[in-house]
Amino acid sequence: MHRLAATQSASQTQAAELLAKQRVQRPVSPHLSIYQPQITWYASSLNRITGITLSGSLYIFGFAYLAAPTLGWHLETQSMVAAVAGWSAATKIGLKAFFAFPFFFHALNGLRHLAWDVGYGFKNQTVIRTGWSVVGLTVVSALYYSFMG
Repeated sequence: MHRLAATQSASQTQAAELLAKQRVQRPVSPHLSIYQPQITWYASSLNRITGITLSGSLYIFGFAYLAAPTLGWHLETQSMVAAVAGWSAATKIGLKAFFAFPFFFHALNGLRHLAWDVGYGFKNQTVIRTGWSVVGLTVVSALYYSFMG
């Protein structure tokens, strides 16, 4: 059999130098700079951010609740209800909105992903329509919860 590429033995250092020279000459892909942003990009990023926000908040509160007796904090229900009762309406609405927007987005986008898991909604127009529907329903649900709930 005939080999088309000539080979020669090289030391580890020579091989590393050759590889470095080849990397310098490789073309760089334009990747993100040539693509138009899409709802799937934003939804994917927001899904991760909202998941981290919600779970991180739960973990922080959970650890604080466990450490409260040792540290002398009062995180029992009666103390928390009394503390929240003293807050202004704007503070209560702001805190509810802080949790409502990530919660509803993550929940609704999760339903969208469940539909994808069973093979529904993969057409481009359906993906776009469901993505914007999740955004719209998130805004409506979160605002309703923040102001009325």
